[in-house]
Amino acid sequence: MSKKRVLITGGNKGIGLAVSRAMLELGHEIIIVAREFETCPLIGVKDVTAIECDLSKLDTLPALAKEVGDIDILINNAGYMQPKYTYDNYPVERRDNIMNVDLYAPVELMNIFSEHMKKQKYGRIVNTASIAGQIGHPDVWYGIAKAGLINATKIYGKLLGSDGITVNCVAPSPVETDMQKDNSEERKKEFKKTVATGRFAEPEEIAKAIVWLATDCPEYINGICIDINNCSYPR
Repeated sequence: MSKKRVLITGGNKGIGLAVSRAMLELGHEIIIVAREFETCPLIGVKDVTAIECDLSKLDTLPALAKEVGDIDILINNAGYMQPKYTYDNYPVERRDNIMNVDLYAPVELMNIFSEHMKKQKYGRIVNTASIAGQIGHPDVWYGIAKAGLINATKIYGKLLGSDGITVNCVAPSPVETDMQKDNSEERKKEFKKTVATGRFAEPEEIAKAIVWLATDCPEYINGICIDINNCSYPR
């Protein structure tokens, strides 16, 4: 594959960082969008551009797109959860914030960046969803957002497929990232009981699927969701 320009939201840590590293190893130019880069080890590395942006502020996305420029591959990876809030005690501001980051921003970025992809008749979009969007989650709005992202993947696969653009997503079960600090030890222990190997996924395992969907994946694989949960939700 020739050198591509790849935008990775949340590419500064966790799954996103693993994707960033893998894309660099393949010889691509990457643009990482995140709220901060204090612990990101890729700052200053060749072919890496880091842009600070809070994706919860949807009105800043047009300016972000202008700064980024045209891209060939979009990885909508940024997301977070808030399990400390219950369905009957969820502040409206926190609900709006998580929906913006986990659903509305990814959809808007697909709208924006697909315009150039359509002109060049080529593009790859991969969304990071979650098993939470398939089976439900204590953080109700996280689950709702991820379910919406899975559906958006199917919709945009249909809308953009005839323009040479594939839109796919992955739905991982819990991964060993900073996000787990918000999960209770009891919940983590109970979930591991449902996994064939009794452990959470490593970021690199999820990244391999994302990178494949964004690079070597055949054009006919479009609008799909790859479950990555080690038999914790077989279907």
